[in-house]
Amino acid sequence: MAWNILHGANDSKDGKAHAVQIIREINPDVILMVETYGSGKEIADSLGYNFHLVAPEGTALNDKKVNLSIISRYPFGERIDTEFPFFLGGREVIIQNQKIRFFSNWFHYLPWENEPEKLGKTAEELLVWERSGAKYEMIQKVLPYLKKYAAQADSVPMILGGDLNTPSHLDWDKNTKKIHNNLVVPWYSTKVLADIGLLDTYRTLNPNPVTHPGITWHTKGENDDHRIDYIFYKSPKLKAIKSESYQVFFNDTIKLNGKEILYPSDHGFVVTTFKVR
Repeated sequence: MAWNILHGANDSKDGKAHAVQIIREINPDVILMVETYGSGKEIADSLGYNFHLVAPEGTALNDKKVNLSIISRYPFGERIDTEFPFFLGGREVIIQNQKIRFFSNWFHYLPWENEPEKLGKTAEELLVWERSGAKYEMIQKVLPYLKKYAAQADSVPMILGGDLNTPSHLDWDKNTKKIHNNLVVPWYSTKVLADIGLLDTYRTLNPNPVTHPGITWHTKGENDDHRIDYIFYKSPKLKAIKSESYQVFFNDTIKLNGKEILYPSDHGFVVTTFKVR
């Protein structure tokens, strides 16, 4: 499960408790969390899961400044630290005697436009625009880490999930030209991951972006709906067999297993099921 819980799920009444309820109903083995901000350990403890904070070793586990974390039903192996823990970090998880490297990540949202197809730019100009802000700069900083672990994924599987704050090149292809002002845009921020062999689980298993848009970001009253939260993987030892996307407005009700739960985040989430070969 990859989920940006919005400011530690503190922006709505009993938000942390509702986040716990939602996770419990989804029942994932691993949660790749964004905007943890001090709440992750409490959420993990409520679930009876193990907790890893993506921060320098020794950082208080309830530090309200820390963005990323990993919560796991299974035991942890080695830490995977980076120089940029606000944007990327990981931890080995031991599942069925197999080490799997899990990474939680966040890409900067700038540049952002609710409807980039209405900027009056060509596809080539949109790619230049995409590289004009903090997102591209951040990707360049963490890309060496992603390339390193992707290159080792034949022996140690790699799963990367989080909030990329970008539409996908797979969702702006020839099949979606009609809804994107006749544009086909190979967005760099997702294509760079595909180029190092990472598979987008949701789009791989739900290949039609028209019938299965997989929206995870949408503000009430705005034409800003995009799929910006993802789970990627690379390994011959794993096979993604099911992937679902959930989108609920902040403080609306999500219905799971017949239960209604107040939704504490402005992001939807993605859940992917893997078979370990």
